[in-house]
Amino acid sequence: MQLVRQTDEKAAGRQRRQLRQPRHPGGRARAVAAVLVIAALGSACAAGSEDRGGAGRTGDGGGGGGGPVESPSGGPGRAGPGAGAEAAKKAEAGKKAEAGKKADAAAAVKAQALRAVAAKKWKLAKTPLAAPAPPAVKPKIATRKGFEVTGGASLPPVFTNVPTKEKVVFLTIDDGAEKDPELLRMMDELKIPYSAFLSDYVINDNYAYFKKMQARGVSLHNHTLTHPYLPGLSYEEQKREICGQQDKIKKRYGKRPELFRPPYGNYNAGTLRAAKSCGVKAVPLWSSEAFPDHMEWREWDRSLHPGDIVLTHFRGKEDWKGSMPDMIRNVMKTITDKGYAVAKLEDYV
Repeated sequence: MQLVRQTDEKAAGRQRRQLRQPRHPGGRARAVAAVLVIAALGSACAAGSEDRGGAGRTGDGGGGGGGPVESPSGGPGRAGPGAGAEAAKKAEAGKKAEAGKKADAAAAVKAQALRAVAAKKWKLAKTPLAAPAPPAVKPKIATRKGFEVTGGASLPPVFTNVPTKEKVVFLTIDDGAEKDPELLRMMDELKIPYSAFLSDYVINDNYAYFKKMQARGVSLHNHTLTHPYLPGLSYEEQKREICGQQDKIKKRYGKRPELFRPPYGNYNAGTLRAAKSCGVKAVPLWSSEAFPDHMEWREWDRSLHPGDIVLTHFRGKEDWKGSMPDMIRNVMKTITDKGYAVAKLEDYV
């Protein structure tokens, strides 16, 4: 019985050793690798589930199977969820733009109809043409050839015409001697823009008249204090004439002008230097001049051109053959007959 017990104990020892050691040399490594593969597959499945259904959700968005769900970008060839809203915004913007154009067109038709009524009231030969919309970017102004002065490249440009292809001209009125209230009403009702170049010695008895003009949208510019022949003055005297009027206009009308017209159209380098020193940006002269009974022309063809500046004056019957409304009737007949509209100079310069 002792021999049998020893034999059994030996057999049991062998069995225990066999359990502790793999039966084949690579068995342990293969077992570890299998565990790692199973873990990796489990992790990949979990990630796939999250991609399809989002965190904490199943693929069909409702806790069931794993049906296909549209990705945030909409997937290949498909619009994302924000594309519809963006398209709707663009469509709405397009509708508003189209409605704006129609409203503008209707307003233009109405304005021209009112202008026709005013033209009949003021006895114009024809209804003035409507000017096109001003340019989004103002054209670059340069000194006209033949009007240069020494060192003029850095000085305000002197010009008689504004670069544009539009059939527009610009009406400018000088000095301020005549203060006809009919002119204010006429131009306001006809909606004809114009610019005033004022000399203090003739406006200082009625600053209020030009304040009313300004309130109607007219820009007030510089034409010196006393209307002298500037090239005959010293630099300091010219500066006093030009900059003094800058100060007067600022005090009376709230804004220092950027445009200056020298009396008689005469100037020299000192004139332009003095003007620049007190804020003048440009010096518009003119291509033609209007009177109640005729036109005078600077250009050889005696006609109008796109961008021409037309000069006239604040004058009455004691100075020329007609009133200021007579002058407007005459100049507007010329402008309209030639197919031009009057635009606002400050929209272009």
